[in-house]
Amino acid sequence: METDLVKMSPKGQLVVPQDIRMEEGFAAGDRFVPFPVKGGILFKKVKMPDVKAEFQKLSQEIAKQFQKQKVSPEDVSEAVKWARRKSS
Repeated sequence: METDLVKMSPKGQLVVPQDIRMEEGFAAGDRFVPFPVKGGILFKKVKMPDVKAEFQKLSQEIAKQFQKQKVSPEDVSEAVKWARRKSS
C-alpha cells in the first residue's frame, strides 16, 4: 500500500484515503476517538451503541417478565402512583 499525503481543510477535517477506508471498512458516520501521541495523533474507531435497538430489546424482555409474573396494567399504574408518592 502506497502512503498518501492528506491535507487538513480550513475546518480541521482530514480525508482518510479510499483504499484505507475500504480495507478497514470505514463508512460515513463512523466515530473515532483521537489520542495525542508523540509527533501526532492516533485515531481509534469506536462502535456506538444502538440505543433504540437496546431499548426495544429491554422493553421486550420486561414485557415477557410481566406476562410470566402476571403483572397487569393496573399493577403498573399502582406502582407508578406509589413511586410518585414516595418521591414527593
